Amino acid sequence: MASLFDQYEQASARSSSSIQNFARGNIPEPIVTGYVNARTEDESPIFVKQKINFRPPSPVTHMVVNNNMLVIAMARNVILRFDLDHPDNPDEVEISRNAEDKIHKMFLDPTGRHLIVSMESQDVLYLSRSSKKPRQLTKMKGLLIDSVAWNKASGNDNSTGEILLGTSKGGIFETEILSGEDSRFFQGSLEQYWKQLYNLGKEFPVPVTGLEVERMPTKSQTEKKYFIMATTPGRLYHFIGIIPTSAEAPVFSYVFQSYEDSPASFLELPGNFGYSELKFYVQKHRAPPKNFAWMTGPGVYYGNMDYSGQSRDVTAESRLLQYPLDDGEKFVPPISMVVTEFHVLLLFPDRLKAMCVLNEQLIFEEVFSPRFGKLLGLCKDTVKGTIWAYTDQSVFKFKVVREARDVWQMYLDKGDFESAKQYSKDNPANMDKVLTKQAEYFFNDKSYEKSAMFYALTERSFEEVALKFIQVEQRDALKTFLIKKLNALKNHEKTQMTMIITWLIELYLNQLGSYRDQGDSTGFTMLQEEFQKFLAQSRVMECLHDNKATAYDLIASHGDVEDLVFFAFLMQDYERVMSHHIQHEDYRAALTVLTKQTKTDLYYKFSPILMQHIPKETVDAWISQGRKLEPKRLIPALVHYDDNRDTEKITEAIRYLEFCVKTLDIKDQAIHNYLLSLYAKYKPHQLMLYLDFQGHNPTMVNFDLKYALRLCSEHDLKEACVHIYTTMELYEEAVDLALKVDVEVAKANANRPEEDDELRKKLWLRIARHVVEEEKDVSKAMKFLHECDLLKIEDILPFFPDFVTIDHFKDAICTSLEEYNQHIESLKEEMNEATDSAKAIRADIQEMRNKYGLVTAQQKCASCAFPLLTRSFYLFPCQHMFHSDCLIAEVLPHLSSSKKSKVDELQRKLASGQYNQQSESSHKLLSQSHGGTDTLTKQDQRDQIKMELDDIIAAECVYCGEIMIRSIDKPFVEPDEYLAVMDSWK
Repeated sequence: MASLFDQYEQASARSSSSIQNFARGNIPEPIVTGYVNARTEDESPIFVKQKINFRPPSPVTHMVVNNNMLVIAMARNVILRFDLDHPDNPDEVEISRNAEDKIHKMFLDPTGRHLIVSMESQDVLYLSRSSKKPRQLTKMKGLLIDSVAWNKASGNDNSTGEILLGTSKGGIFETEILSGEDSRFFQGSLEQYWKQLYNLGKEFPVPVTGLEVERMPTKSQTEKKYFIMATTPGRLYHFIGIIPTSAEAPVFSYVFQSYEDSPASFLELPGNFGYSELKFYVQKHRAPPKNFAWMTGPGVYYGNMDYSGQSRDVTAESRLLQYPLDDGEKFVPPISMVVTEFHVLLLFPDRLKAMCVLNEQLIFEEVFSPRFGKLLGLCKDTVKGTIWAYTDQSVFKFKVVREARDVWQMYLDKGDFESAKQYSKDNPANMDKVLTKQAEYFFNDKSYEKSAMFYALTERSFEEVALKFIQVEQRDALKTFLIKKLNALKNHEKTQMTMIITWLIELYLNQLGSYRDQGDSTGFTMLQEEFQKFLAQSRVMECLHDNKATAYDLIASHGDVEDLVFFAFLMQDYERVMSHHIQHEDYRAALTVLTKQTKTDLYYKFSPILMQHIPKETVDAWISQGRKLEPKRLIPALVHYDDNRDTEKITEAIRYLEFCVKTLDIKDQAIHNYLLSLYAKYKPHQLMLYLDFQGHNPTMVNFDLKYALRLCSEHDLKEACVHIYTTMELYEEAVDLALKVDVEVAKANANRPEEDDELRKKLWLRIARHVVEEEKDVSKAMKFLHECDLLKIEDILPFFPDFVTIDHFKDAICTSLEEYNQHIESLKEEMNEATDSAKAIRADIQEMRNKYGLVTAQQKCASCAFPLLTRSFYLFPCQHMFHSDCLIAEVLPHLSSSKKSKVDELQRKLASGQYNQQSESSHKLLSQSHGGTDTLTKQDQRDQIKMELDDIIAAECVYCGEIMIRSIDKPFVEPDEYLAVMDSWK
C-alpha cells in the first residue's frame, strides 16, 4: 500500500491559475542568431500545487514543518508528527486533556527536534522529538508566546541552546531548554534559566509577532557578533551587539544592554491590521539569511541583508511591496506569508498569490476550492525548502519548479546586466540576449569599446556589428571587437582567423600611418607596441605562418619598414631581415640578427659581404659558433677578399684559420693549405712556426706537401722549402738548398735520416765539400769529424787542395790512427772471446750427450697416457715423457709447412732404410764425430737422420717450450669444428 504522503493529486495548475507567468504570452520569442528556442508552450508554472492524500480525524488548527518533520495540531488538542522520510507511522501526541483549552501557536526549531506549544491558557509546553509526552515549562507559565528566535549556532539534539521568546505583551525573554532525557538536574523544570532582556511594550502592550536572531561574520576569535530582528504589528526593530565567547547566560543580554539607556531604532509603518509576520530566506541550512520580508498593514516590507557593518542595521535595499490586487478587487488582509529566493507567497482567505520581488508583479495565483476547507496557514521547511499550505480539512504541498527561470529577464529589464548574466549561465540563448542588450546599451551610451567587447561575445551577425562601428567611425572599438572575436574562435576555424587577423593588421597599419602623418610620436609608439604584441601572439603567428606573403605585401604596401622587419623576425625569416639591413648598409644589425638565429646556412650566405665591411666582428661571430660551422664552407668568404690585400681582412682571416687549426683541431687539407698560402704571401715570419707545429712526419702533416713546396718556391722561402724537403724525406735536396741558406740548417737536416748511416755520411760529406770548396774553411771542415761520428779523415782528405799543409789536419790524422789501433785491439779481444765461447759450447754439448734420466716401468706418456716403455720415447729435462709418434703428432700442427714436409721426408727414410741422400752439413758433422773420415756406415746415416728429426721435433718440450707460449691465443675449438662440437653437446 502506498504511503500517506506518496499519494497526492496534482492540481491542474494551468486551469486553476488565473495569471500565467508574466513572460508566457502568446507573442512568439524573437529568433536569436546561433540558438534555437526550445521552450515548449505547455511549460509548467513555477509553483505547482499538490494535494496530500490525508484526511485528518478532526479539524486542523495549526501546522509547522522543518527538516522533513511535519507537525499538525488538531482541534481536540492532539498533534500528529510525521517524519516525511518515513511517513507511514505518524506519532499521535495528546497535548492537553482540558477540552476548553486551545493551542495558541506552535514553534518547531530548524532541526525538527524541539517543539514549543503555547496554549491559550498561557501554559507553555515542550515536546522533544524522541518524547511522546509534552512537559510544561513552568517558568513561562502565565505568558502567551507569540514568537521564538531559534539560535542555529548553539542548538543540538538534547538542548535548544540559547533562544529568545516574544510574548503577547511585548516582552523578549531568553532561556535554554533541555530535553530532559539526559539532564543532570533532578528538578522538574526544563528551563535552565529564564530572563527578560527587553520590552517592546513599554508604551503600550503589543505582541512580538516576529523574532529572529542570527550570528554575523567577524574575524575576532574572542567575541561573537549577533543581530536580532523583532516585529510588532506595526514596527520593525533592529538590535546589534557583541557577545564575548566567555559570556555566561543570559548571553543575549550583551546585545540588549546597549539599548537600555537609548531606545532601539525601529521602522514604523501605518495601517497595521493587528498582526504581522517576519520571515527570512536562507539559501542553505546554517547559512546567514540573504533576504527578509515583513508582512504588515500597508504591504510586505522586503530587503536584502548587509553584513558589512557599515550601517547601524543589517538591512539594505529595503522597499515596500504593495499587496497585489486585481482591478476592482477589495483588499483583504493576508493570513500568512512565505519567502523564497525571488518571490513572496501570500496566503489569503481563499487563494494563494505569488509576487516577484524583482519587478513586484503578480506571477502566480492559485484559488482554493471551498470544498477543501478554510485556509488557515502557510509554512516553509527552512532546511528542505518545501512549502506547505493547510486548511482545517486538507494539506497541500507546493513544488517549486525552476524558480530562477525568468530572473535573468527581470534583471535585464532593470538594466542589471551582471545579475542577468549570473542567472543565464545555463542557457546560452538567454545569455546571448543579455550580452546583446548590454552591448546595445553601451553603444547607445557611446561607450563604444565596452560595447565592442560585449558584441564580440554575442551571436549577432559579424558583418552587422562591424558595420555599426564603421558607420560611427570607431576604429578602436572595431579593433576591440575583432580581437575579441579572434580570441573566441577555435583553432580549426582557420579561414575566419585569417580574415580577422588580416583586417586587424590593416587597421593597425592605417592607424599607425595616421599617427605618423600627424607627428604624434607618443601615440605612434604606444600603438606600435600594441601592434607588435598582437603580431607576437602565438595564435596570430601560427595563422600568419601559412600566409606570410599576404602579410608581407600588406605591411610593405604601407611603407612600414620597421614593422616589416619585426614581422619577419617573428616569422624567423632571418634571411629577409638580414637582406633588409644589408640593403641599408647596417651591417652590424645584420650580424646581430645572424648571431641570434641558429641556421648555419645563413652564415655561409651572408659572410662574404659581412667579411668585406666588418671583418673583425664577423670573425668573432664565427669563433663564437665554434664547431657548429664548417670552416671549409667559409673559405669563399675569405678567398674572395684575399686579392684586395686589405691588411685587416687578411689578419682576421688568418685569426679564424688559426682558431680552426689550433683550437678546433681541424684536419681539413683545404683549411691548412689556405692558411699556409696566407702565411707565405703575407706573414712569412709565421710560416716556419706553423711548419714546426706540423712536424716532419709526412703522414701527420695536414697540408699538401707538393703544393706547399711550389708555393714556397714561388715566394723564394728557402728555409721553408728545406723544411718541406725534409718532411718529404728528400734529404739530399734539403741539404743542397740548406747550404744556400745556412750551414747550420744543412747540418741539422743531415742528421735527419738516423737509420740510414750511409745516406747520413753522404750528406755530411756534401756539407764538408761545400765548406772546403766554397767557404775555404779547412778548420771548420775538420770540426765535422767531431760532429758526425761517421766521418773519417780519409773521407774528407780528397776535398782539400794540394797546397794545403799538413798542419791543418795533423791532429786529425793522429787521432784517426789512434782510433784504428784501438779498434784493432778491440777486434782481437772479441775474437778471443768468441773462441773461448765456442770451446765452452762444445763442452756443454758433449756433456748434454752424456746426460741421462731414470724411467720406471709404471711411467706413462704425457700425451696418450699409455705405458712409456712399450715403444721408443723422448724424455725432456722438465720430466715430460712422450712416445716418439705421440710427440710427432703433438708438434706437427705447430710446424710450418716446410718443416712438416721435412719431417715426413725423414720419417719415410727411416721407414724405408734409404740413407744415401745427406746434407753437406750433416755429413761434415758425422765425419768429425768419427775422427774425420769420410766413409759412413748405414748406422751412421740412420743416426744422422734421427738427429735431424730430433732437431725439429725434440728441440724443446711441447708442453713447456715456446710452442705452448705461441699457442696461448689459439681457440680450444677450431672455427670449422665449432658447429660439430656444439651439436655433440646437445
